[in-house]
Amino acid sequence: MMLARVADSLYWLGRYIERAEHLSRLSSVMLNATLDQTDSGTHAVQIALAAVGEPADGADVGSFEAAHALVLNRGDPNSVVSSLARARENARQVRDQITTETWERLNLLYLKVTDAKAAKDFSHGSDTFLHDVIADLHLFKGAADTTMSHGESWRFMMLGIYMERAQLLSRLLEVCFAESPVHGRIDDHVALVSVLRMACALEPYLRVYTAEIEPRHILEFLVFDEDFPRSIRFATAQIEQHLSALARRVATGDRAGPERLAGRLKARLQFADVDELEAIGAGPLLTTVVNECARIHEAIYETFVAYPLEMRLPA
Repeated sequence: MMLARVADSLYWLGRYIERAEHLSRLSSVMLNATLDQTDSGTHAVQIALAAVGEPADGADVGSFEAAHALVLNRGDPNSVVSSLARARENARQVRDQITTETWERLNLLYLKVTDAKAAKDFSHGSDTFLHDVIADLHLFKGAADTTMSHGESWRFMMLGIYMERAQLLSRLLEVCFAESPVHGRIDDHVALVSVLRMACALEPYLRVYTAEIEPRHILEFLVFDEDFPRSIRFATAQIEQHLSALARRVATGDRAGPERLAGRLKARLQFADVDELEAIGAGPLLTTVVNECARIHEAIYETFVAYPLEMRLPA
């Protein structure tokens, strides 16, 4: 079993990488939506900001400044630049656990977003800037997948990626489809297409449902599709798979291990369906996913990071 601090750093490396990609994509969609000077474009911007905990309204919701802050505000611990800085620091602490190709890709991206010219580059071409950041993050994940041994180190990093993905997508769908006095249900075509773009799901969705952009189909695809790597069901299945493999090396005693919690969440999504979702509303299920992911996160820490020392000492 690897050291707790190593597992912790790899886990958070994965989470920060996924967070940076998600925020970059939301910022890109938000900026494109502002080109549409209609209520649909404004609604898409409201969704993007609300999904990251920054609800806004009025004429300023589509402002360039809002996207700039999500990407380059170093004072915001969840911005893209802050997430990449934290990812790099965690990677630096476990440099011997990741490959040169993986480290170089992350380091180059960090230098790009922290460069003195980053704000100027963003101002002159925000779409290109965000496209390059997202592409570099994809290259990082590809390098990790193809050059790292698929052992404990890789599994802890992938665990962080899928934990973050499941929670971020659940929050996005909560904003879009859970009944609320602020947003209500989304039925505007442009806003629905923007939601699919925020989840990097437009083309995969269209291959399944052709041109039928309907809230019911979007929920079914993003929550229950077992093949799409950014659906909640796929993410929770990956969480359970990685935890089951990691848990074979530790003893949890009388506590429910994180793999059991992940298995229950996986089963819940596997045997639920869109009819049930429509009957009870999307809100309760999506809230359950967020809360269960939080419980799994706590169990991961109890099992792999903050465990009592006597649990790892030989008898």
